[in-house]
Amino acid sequence: MSAQVHEFRAEARQLLDLMVHSIYSNKDSFLRELVSNASDALDKLRIAGLTNDDLGVDISDLHIRLIPDAAARTLTISDNGIGMSRDEVIDLIGTVAKSGTAELRRKLAEADKASAEELIGQFGIGFYSTFMVADEVTLTTRKAGESVGTGWSSTGDGTYTIDDVADAPQGTSITLRLKPTDTDDAVNDYADRFVLRGLVKKYSDFISWPIRMLGEPAKPADTDSDDAAPAPVDETLNSQKALWSKSTSEVTDEEYADFYRHISHAWDEPLETISLHAEGTFEYQSLLFIPTQAPFDLFLRERNNGIHLYVKRVFIMDDAEILPEYLRWVQGVVDAADLSLNVSREILQEDRQIRAIRRRLTKKVISTVQDLADNRPDDYATFWENFGRVFKEGLVNDADNAQAILKASVFASTHAETEPTRLADYLSRMPEGQDVIYFMTGESRARLESSPHLEAFRAKGIEVLLLSDPVDEVWVTAVPEFEGKKFVSVAKGEIDLDPVDADGDDSADEFGPLLAWLGDTLSDSVSSVRLTNRLTDSAACLVGEEFSMTPQLEKLYRNSGQPVPHSKRILELNPKHELVSRLREKFAASEDHSGLEPTATLIHAAAVLAEGGDLTDPAAVAKLLAAQLTESLS
Repeated sequence: MSAQVHEFRAEARQLLDLMVHSIYSNKDSFLRELVSNASDALDKLRIAGLTNDDLGVDISDLHIRLIPDAAARTLTISDNGIGMSRDEVIDLIGTVAKSGTAELRRKLAEADKASAEELIGQFGIGFYSTFMVADEVTLTTRKAGESVGTGWSSTGDGTYTIDDVADAPQGTSITLRLKPTDTDDAVNDYADRFVLRGLVKKYSDFISWPIRMLGEPAKPADTDSDDAAPAPVDETLNSQKALWSKSTSEVTDEEYADFYRHISHAWDEPLETISLHAEGTFEYQSLLFIPTQAPFDLFLRERNNGIHLYVKRVFIMDDAEILPEYLRWVQGVVDAADLSLNVSREILQEDRQIRAIRRRLTKKVISTVQDLADNRPDDYATFWENFGRVFKEGLVNDADNAQAILKASVFASTHAETEPTRLADYLSRMPEGQDVIYFMTGESRARLESSPHLEAFRAKGIEVLLLSDPVDEVWVTAVPEFEGKKFVSVAKGEIDLDPVDADGDDSADEFGPLLAWLGDTLSDSVSSVRLTNRLTDSAACLVGEEFSMTPQLEKLYRNSGQPVPHSKRILELNPKHELVSRLREKFAASEDHSGLEPTATLIHAAAVLAEGGDLTDPAAVAKLLAAQLTESLS
């Protein structure tokens, strides 16, 4: 196939333009990204060679090589790993991330130099970072098992050339034609061997494969001698330390941070490091990290997990489903001693050892989050802002650990405007006689705080949890209690804060006929009408049955494509409100109640709007309201 010129897709061209114009302050990142990609390619070839005898590859000397040429101003990074096919080159390099590209462009455009460099790893565009330092990038690759390689080149001008390469060696070689370097900027001369040694030591010392560079030719000891100088020899630039096999006292925080960035392809610092060595029936070593910053694709279904699985230091897969999905933000390595190298994703789901590892690591991560909450409130606040919504998914999906997750979580409440509260603190503030935990769910804190359902609770100083994340709608029904205290919605069932008929109050008897008439008149919209003591300022509100779906949950199901029937709710009236008392008087004064039907409709509509709900027919309500206002002015 002859050489072909292709245009980058529009989003790729925009990213290239941002790269070329040096939006990143730390240009060193390109080398870390290319070395990391090469390491991944070697991992994949190693496992393919061990599990596929028909592949016919040599895995005895897998390595990464750096070839600087100061005279030609080039740097080549090569590996003898799995390589890429022509289609893979076009797919992986000619385009950018499959999702989140628009968000990436926006963040790149808005970011300052100090924060923009973090976006390389966050959005998985490491290869493009080469255009920060190179005027031209040339790639040659051949996939293991194929006979013809692929050549790719671009100057970052919006197009790239791709061609077949008959004699390409297996693996991938990337050559950068480096941009000119200022004479005063030798520290960033990427054709300089000393600079490269320092960068590998700083960012890639822990890579498990040797990173080699041919040493400079040695000079003869006797300059007058006719003997040829000794041939240069390879030097290995990295120590290849498996950090997870070492005790925490042997590893520095900087080494942990570099390793975290390597496996996560991120640029933030790990918020916490978790090292766990288990011996006995199931032997394994693990090194896990809680990130500081959430990745852009945290809520995307196709997102890979962050756990790299090894068996006796042999790489198996880089997105092993070892931790439950609600801990998908955890990055790290698990090295199991007794698994087969042929382990598949299906086997992982059923393997007894993996299940035991999952249980222990899950508990360890949750307890670490709890420790952050107990001892490092600022770090915990960072964690919760980035991962709290995902962490709470465990309340729905992990019944065994639900109580521990609740204990390690925080929730907004009416107790404080800005600071969330832990449930243990909520319990400590409960007044004498309160034996339940009150909560309310909704689309936002602002809507919840303006809801009429909270009026009586505020008046009596009773704290209510304000739950506005989508997952809150689900877990409150999945987890019935915390430390023996039942969760009770202030918008469901009957709330007995101060019985309406106390001290001889006969409101129920006085309002009985009106309530029955309203129930019949509004039967298409409500299931029944009753009096309430949960209101102090508002005339009416809508509540659900104790085990019914909230309107927000119904909407979530419908938006996800699951049809659910509309649930009628109960209309509750405040008997002490002037509107309700005057309606009762009008009702009792005449046997013809047809003239009160518009008022009944508007009371129901007002209750829907007060809780931030959606009217079934807003145009009809607006027309009715206009008619009522006109009549009041006549």
